[in-house]
Amino acid sequence: MMKYNEPIMNIISRIDSEISGWTPPDELFALFLLAYSNSHIKGDFIEIGSWCGRSSAVLATAAQLTNVENVVCVDLFPNKNDWYTNPDFTHFFKVIIEKEYFGYDESSVFDEPFVKDILPVYKDNESLYRIFNNNMIKFGVEKIIFPIKGTSGHLKDYFGNEFKCKLAFVDGGHGYHNVCDDIDNIFPYLVPDAWICFDDAFSSYKQVSKAIEDKIINNDDYYCKQQLARKFFVARKR
Repeated sequence: MMKYNEPIMNIISRIDSEISGWTPPDELFALFLLAYSNSHIKGDFIEIGSWCGRSSAVLATAAQLTNVENVVCVDLFPNKNDWYTNPDFTHFFKVIIEKEYFGYDESSVFDEPFVKDILPVYKDNESLYRIFNNNMIKFGVEKIIFPIKGTSGHLKDYFGNEFKCKLAFVDGGHGYHNVCDDIDNIFPYLVPDAWICFDDAFSSYKQVSKAIEDKIINNDDYYCKQQLARKFFVARKR
């Protein structure tokens, strides 16, 4: 049960310290505020790219406070043995879900961050899906989390035309085509005035920025287009 008298930044600080991930507290707070401010709009939340569940827990916290029924979390959830090393000692992963899906195939992970940030995640459990679910249980939000092992293209396999989304957080594959596909796959579910949010925007990931420019900034279907935090871009669907 949520403690309604506990400051949100205290909750976010705990999530930040206890769940592995890269989204910093200021962006997590911005994400929470956007989710919380949409309480007057009917719909659920979609997250593309969940990893261990850091931003998922923040979205679920906002969902509990605003009576949102579902936080749909889509990720390939690679296991430890799904990771491979290239000849140049960079890393990528491959997950098979009916066919092969690759992560970091367009921009591989250098060895130092792989050893420092990714391998330790699997120290106690080699299943990222289980790690994610355990973190949701830890923060008491598992009942409203709907995890999907796959990509945004798998949303249509789970939801019909009746599914409505009022906030989508896009933090999946960082290649140009990955981001474009995520935007296209989410678009049919977005209700009017829904937020679509992007991590790692207009930072070192130039392909993410290019996709946002082509699909969002140069698209009249969206308004309120603005960089909100250091690398966190938002827009609203008309």
